[in-house]
Amino acid sequence: MTSTPMTKTRHERRAIGAMLTGLGLTVLATVLPYVDRATTHLLADHIRAGYPTYTQARVESAVTTYLVLLSVVGALGVIAWLWTTWAVKAGKRWARPVATVMFVVATGAGLTGLLTTDTSGETGLPPALGWAGMAPCAAALLAVTLLWRREKQ
Repeated sequence: MTSTPMTKTRHERRAIGAMLTGLGLTVLATVLPYVDRATTHLLADHIRAGYPTYTQARVESAVTTYLVLLSVVGALGVIAWLWTTWAVKAGKRWARPVATVMFVVATGAGLTGLLTTDTSGETGLPPALGWAGMAPCAAALLAVTLLWRREKQ
């Protein structure tokens, strides 16, 4: 059973804009660790500082592991943004609760990357990359807030 698309309210149109912004931020947050690997080496330096006895090969292995993990999380985020944006555009009745659940899951994943400490006692990700992972959550909060707002009559 499918629901029929409804005329978009102003809040829904703005929510879709916030969702597309979140999609862009997710793509940027996913690409950023690769840019870092090629330029600033924040992640490698962070790992090296937390584990000074690691060889260069072991640091590179840890960086590669993080890149794979962050790429999977980013790809799942892109899929979630595309799916929930489609649901809102299509006027699906379940779009608001699903968008809310996606926001909660994404915020949990972002906070995990930002705050989880590893065995060195430091966070696994350098703060710049951790905060980059949280940026899409701000767009998600705005989108969810707009989706749940009632239009003034």
